[in-house]
Amino acid sequence: MDTQNDKIILGIDPGTTIMGYGLLKVRGNQSSMLAMGVLDLRKLPNHYEKLTRIFNRTLSLIDEFLPDEMAIEAPFYGKNVQSMLKLGRAQGVAMSAALYRKIPITEYAPLKIKMAITGNGNASKEQVADLLRRYLNISPEQMLPHLDATDGLAAAYCHFLQMGKPASMQTYKNWKDFLTKNPDKIV
Repeated sequence: MDTQNDKIILGIDPGTTIMGYGLLKVRGNQSSMLAMGVLDLRKLPNHYEKLTRIFNRTLSLIDEFLPDEMAIEAPFYGKNVQSMLKLGRAQGVAMSAALYRKIPITEYAPLKIKMAITGNGNASKEQVADLLRRYLNISPEQMLPHLDATDGLAAAYCHFLQMGKPASMQTYKNWKDFLTKNPDKIV
């Protein structure tokens, strides 16, 4: 990117059935969505082919969008140890692709991502997706049916929020002050 403050963040929601991803372009203290999508792994016959596909897709996203950083959702603790191992492998393979291209990685717990975006660590995937749509001015047509895509974008947006105080998070004295500083929010 051309200026020092400009960067691209790749967000990954790792999974062994569906991997979600999202890319944010950051210019100063503003962010916009570059892309989001999913890698559907359900039809692949075994775990090793899924891991290969995760690595290759992550690498292709890196080569296409040239992100400066990667934000990845950390596996959450569950009761099924086998599921946890598989999810950890999926995360590790995506991280390996970033490390292979020397992209710095930051890991965020699902609770941290939800808190950063909604202010509620127990928020639903739908709530996170709706707020991302609003914050990033994503049209309804751009929203994907798989919430894994917005989960990947959420990891990237959480990382953006951790970088500093974006313009959308500035303080206001009252509603009039808010509307004066945000005329585009008036419908």
